[in-house]
Amino acid sequence: MEILVPHKVFFTNGVGMHKEELRSFELALRDAGIEKVNLVHVSSILPPRCRVISRSRGLQTLVSGAITYCVMARCSSPEPRRLIAASVGCAIPADRSLYGYLSEHHAFGQSEKEAGDFAEDLAAAMLASTLGIEFDANKSWDEKKEFYRLSDRIVRTTNITQSAIGKNGWTTVIAAAIFLF
Repeated sequence: MEILVPHKVFFTNGVGMHKEELRSFELALRDAGIEKVNLVHVSSILPPRCRVISRSRGLQTLVSGAITYCVMARCSSPEPRRLIAASVGCAIPADRSLYGYLSEHHAFGQSEKEAGDFAEDLAAAMLASTLGIEFDANKSWDEKKEFYRLSDRIVRTTNITQSAIGKNGWTTVIAAAIFLF
C-alpha cells in the first residue's frame, strides 16, 4: 500500500455570490482557481518538509478531475450586509523534520484581519502545544507571536483569509490549503 504524503502546499481563497447557495460555493471555488478538481477535506497536519509554493505555481499543477486533498474553511450566508470570513492559519516548525499545523476558522462579523489573526493563532497554539512551548493564552496574538518567534522553535506563521459582505442571495467565502504530491 502506498502512503500519500504531500510534498508541496499552496494557499488560495475566493468569494462567490449567487441566488443559490451551491452556485455561490462553486463561484467561490472558481474565484480561488480550484473549481476543476475533486476536493477531499483533510485535518490539520502540515507534513514534515512540505514546501509552501505560490498560488500561481500551485494552480498550474492542478489536473481537471483529480482527487485533490485540502484543508478548507468555508462560510456562507443569505443575509444582505452580513460580514462573513473564512481563514486557514499555518504554523511551521523551525525543525522541518517535524510536522506543522493548519487550522480552519469560519466567522460571522469578523474582519479579514481579525479572522486571519485568529486562524494563525489557532495553528500556532496547536504547534506550540505539540512542541511543549508554554504560553499565556490570555495574551494578544501580537504578544504570543513575538513569544513564539523568540522561542526559535516555530519558524513561521501565516494565514490566507477571505471576507465579504453579503449582497442579495447567497454569499460564500473560502480559504484553502491545497496539497500537492
